[in-house]
Amino acid sequence: MSQLKEEIFRVIDEALPVPEAAPRPELAEYARILREYPERGGKMLRGQLVVLTARAYGDDSASLPVAAALELFQNWVLIHDDIEDDSEERRGQPALHRIYPPALALNAGDALHATMWRLLVEAGGRRKIMAEFAQLVETTASGQHLDLSWVLEGRFDLTPADYFEMVERKAGYYTGVAPLRLGALAAGKMPHTSFATAGLELGVAFQIIDDVLNLEGVREVYGKEIAGDLWEGKRTLILIDYLSQAPAAERARAEEILRQPREQKSVEDVAWLHQRILASGAVARARQLAEEKAAAALAELEEALSTLPDRQAAAETLALLHKLVDRQK
Repeated sequence: MSQLKEEIFRVIDEALPVPEAAPRPELAEYARILREYPERGGKMLRGQLVVLTARAYGDDSASLPVAAALELFQNWVLIHDDIEDDSEERRGQPALHRIYPPALALNAGDALHATMWRLLVEAGGRRKIMAEFAQLVETTASGQHLDLSWVLEGRFDLTPADYFEMVERKAGYYTGVAPLRLGALAAGKMPHTSFATAGLELGVAFQIIDDVLNLEGVREVYGKEIAGDLWEGKRTLILIDYLSQAPAAERARAEEILRQPREQKSVEDVAWLHQRILASGAVARARQLAEEKAAAALAELEEALSTLPDRQAAAETLALLHKLVDRQK
């Protein structure tokens, strides 16, 4: 674990309850549930981006609590997301609601959400930082609503433009925009305008690559169930592309499979759909588009970061942004 990652985790660790200090067994279990996802590690790239961006602006003294709060945001959102999608795995282990009753997992997500705000308040509660976090939560929730509603309503009339709008809200903002803006705000500076434009494009590229890895990645490296998006019926760019070009009979069978709840899908049907999508070229086309978006966004962000006072920290920030999208199987 890098030193910066260790520092962010230390702030998180100190903010969470300790099982050994709990006054009763139920609350010891509560503490263990809250710690489950944070202690699984994760890359903490978003949190590190907050600190490095603040450092690039010349002042990272207030950035660690903000970085830790952003990582807690990631953790409680993932808990809720896993419950809503009925996911199997997270970070290479069973999803929280697969280990504990879903009601307890949901409650743990709520508790981490509250801890996120407490960290920000205890760090001084700067108005602009608090407003950015509110924007972050609201934007992500609206994207999640689109994602969930399309599955619940059985929508198959979606276009790439629909997907991009959903992903910009659900994942693009909190991955590519918020860490950079929060780093600038933590340093007491106004964020560069490219953080909102190029950062959003980079966040979209990140999610497209995640969708690609969900279908062609290696489970031990990816950290989640391969083809989980098909089990959950996710309307990804890849699926939209595949359905738009599939022969009528094949598309009808694919839609029939995707309409079924997870527990009613068969392994054979999902395997058939998985192979048909891979054979269609939709995955390769999505990866190429993601790489093009990432390259353009990184070039714009490199130019923006080059204007900041701490050149070394700016270079480290850019390197970490590259790491966001330079993901392999």
